[in-house]
Amino acid sequence: MKTLRFLPLALLLAAPARPLAAQSTAPAAPAATPAAPAATPPPAWPDHTRALPALLRAVPVGLAMSHDPNPVYPQPDPAQPGTFAWKHSTTVRAEVADLQVVECGSFIWYDATGWHANLHETPAEFAELFECPGGRLRKGRAYTFKRNYRYATADHLYGGDALWYVLAKDAQGRLYKGWALVETESGPRPAAGR
Repeated sequence: MKTLRFLPLALLLAAPARPLAAQSTAPAAPAATPAAPAATPPPAWPDHTRALPALLRAVPVGLAMSHDPNPVYPQPDPAQPGTFAWKHSTTVRAEVADLQVVECGSFIWYDATGWHANLHETPAEFAELFECPGGRLRKGRAYTFKRNYRYATADHLYGGDALWYVLAKDAQGRLYKGWALVETESGPRPAAGR
């Protein structure tokens, strides 16, 4: 992933906490005219009477998506002792026509406030992650993000849901969506017979 609108939660959890470096020069004097505050992005899920985030509402479904396995449980990551990984893949398939990816991303639900914007992938990033040349989805062909993993240290294991989506257009410019929910659990897989 080259550019992301939002830093993936997995990177935040995996990054070591470091104190800020001391400032070596005095801060610049404040400007005579205060700068306008940064715009706050609109909430991802403004209508709590509806299940889907605003971005995905009223867009027809034209892609099928799935995650495997689902639900997914954390497992020790032997490459990084003390780290756990939720290992799954995500697959998308155009159902209505050949489609051109517009964007891909995810929302996460980890507390009572509901959906939060998480990842945002450009068509080029989608093409790389899903091994889909040019971000062009051929009708009926499956494209898979094989290593769609989330990482955390033992003290940051938490469950939650991630709603992955793809938005794509057909040759006439009609927009379609596909989405799939993956359940990420906070603890090990329960014993058989649950």
